[in-house]
Amino acid sequence: MTNSEILAHIDHTNLRPDAKWEDIAQLCEEALTYHTASVCIPSYYVRRAKEAYPALHVCTVIGFPLGYQPASVKQFEAAEAVADGADEIDMVINVSALKNGDDAVVLDEIRAVRAACGGQVLKVIVETCLLTGDEKERVCKLVSEGGADYIKTSTGFGSAGAQLEDIAIFKANIAENVKIKAAGGIRTREQMEAFLAAGCDRLGCSSAKILFDAE
Repeated sequence: MTNSEILAHIDHTNLRPDAKWEDIAQLCEEALTYHTASVCIPSYYVRRAKEAYPALHVCTVIGFPLGYQPASVKQFEAAEAVADGADEIDMVINVSALKNGDDAVVLDEIRAVRAACGGQVLKVIVETCLLTGDEKERVCKLVSEGGADYIKTSTGFGSAGAQLEDIAIFKANIAENVKIKAAGGIRTREQMEAFLAAGCDRLGCSSAKILFDAE
């Protein structure tokens, strides 16, 4: 793949809690220059980024990074982000509910956020490093049934990030219309190519700069 082909699949990301506006502005300018799929930024910056860069595809995260907020809170957070101009929402599931077998809680929160997103893209972060094989299979079905556009491996704040073996589990268990986003620990060009070859449509990473130099 060319650098440009890889960049078209990348959500150019800065979710650091200490990120200043100048950091976010640089991220946005890089995304426009190098044609990444989107920028993924804290919700605090969504409105300002969209006003400063109206042509930019803006993604933000909700229920982040632990996901144990009530569904009503996630729904409100998503609606606020969309009102501020977010084009895509990445939500973290309630992992505790999944582990307790309360699958209906997880399904209901995905549906609630789906409704709040309207026609905007919804990606569901399942934090694979915390899940067993059975839980990964179950959550694939919940994400599919809940109407999400993507299943996403990780927040990048957990004990581990994306793993190729999890992409295989996702592919075997998600609905045909659900796409895959890998995130967390993707730092080299070789890793980017490997995850795309495995079936991912998006990559969430803060290391896109390694591709910015002309080929």
